Amino acid sequence: MDRERRDRARWPLDGLLALALLAIGLAGTAPAGLNQGVHAGSGAYPLVVVAALAVAGRRRWPSATLAVVTVAATAYLMLGYPYGPILLSFFVAVYAVAAHRPVRDAAVIAAVSLAALMVYVFVGVGPPGPAGLMPVAAWVAVPFAVGVTVRLSREGAARSRADEARRLADAERLRVAREVHDVVGHGLAAIHLQAEIALHLLARRPEQAEAALTAISRTSQEALDELRVTLTVVRREESVDERAPAPGLGQLPQLRDRLAGAGVPLTVEVAGVPRALPAAVDLAAYRVVQEALTNVLRHAGPATAAVRLGYAPGQVTVEVTDTGRGPSARPARPTGSGLAGMRERVTALGGTFSAGAAPAGGFRVHATLPTREVT
Repeated sequence: MDRERRDRARWPLDGLLALALLAIGLAGTAPAGLNQGVHAGSGAYPLVVVAALAVAGRRRWPSATLAVVTVAATAYLMLGYPYGPILLSFFVAVYAVAAHRPVRDAAVIAAVSLAALMVYVFVGVGPPGPAGLMPVAAWVAVPFAVGVTVRLSREGAARSRADEARRLADAERLRVAREVHDVVGHGLAAIHLQAEIALHLLARRPEQAEAALTAISRTSQEALDELRVTLTVVRREESVDERAPAPGLGQLPQLRDRLAGAGVPLTVEVAGVPRALPAAVDLAAYRVVQEALTNVLRHAGPATAAVRLGYAPGQVTVEVTDTGRGPSARPARPTGSGLAGMRERVTALGGTFSAGAAPAGGFRVHATLPTREVT
């Protein structure tokens, strides 16, 4: 449908091309005859007019256009008129078939047109032998080759655009999956631990169980709000609620409260002077902290955690450590994509990422992200 609309939009241009060929044919047929010593009689001009005006339909009816032009040009040559501008109309018609029809169909149609023109040679009107065949063949072969080249280039460009669109769509799906994984994974991990605490305390200390249930309610609401903001940004179909802050390092206090409610004390240390970061860097740093703390909730067991942020010229560093089980005691093949997602986020921004055993035991995640100053 898009191609049909484009072709309809170009019909006025084809009309102008037809008028141009008509003007060239009417003005140039007689001089061409004088140069070749052949008289161009009055009967030549109706054929020139038909061939030129038929070109106006070259996009919508390329085969019919070439048929009409071929009949007119063959009749023109059979009547002994000189080689002239009518062959320009034939050139354009052959090109249109090659450019707008499948290659195999175009080759058959062009071969039929060539055979029709060659009648002019074999009936004795035109120059006999190669001297007559070569010009006729050239007027078919050259525009056919040009048209096929244009068609193949156009199709190659369309395939490239389609491949690029698929690549961008795949990258967008991966980004969405990573965002949803980070948001939902962290929230569910915290809710799970808080629910375990509530179940454990429900019979003996109901007041503390109530606090755990309150933490579950708050955590689930925060996770839902963040998920809603994330999906709204992804859809780009509506404006983001300005009251909902975009995920960033400014939300570390909420993460600290969430982990404390799940029974994991968290400390946050900042080195250097905090400053505004580019949105992509701020989001990536926050997601690294969030996912690292999610892994603490899932795999570290009883532990404490620490987040250290370092602001230096041109970069920000993020380090998350815990005092729980080290790498050897954690799942050898984690089923999630947390570490891989963190690494992809950081390296995509030109940063470095490492994860492994902490020097004092437990687990350590470290990322360095380059920044540009935000004014």
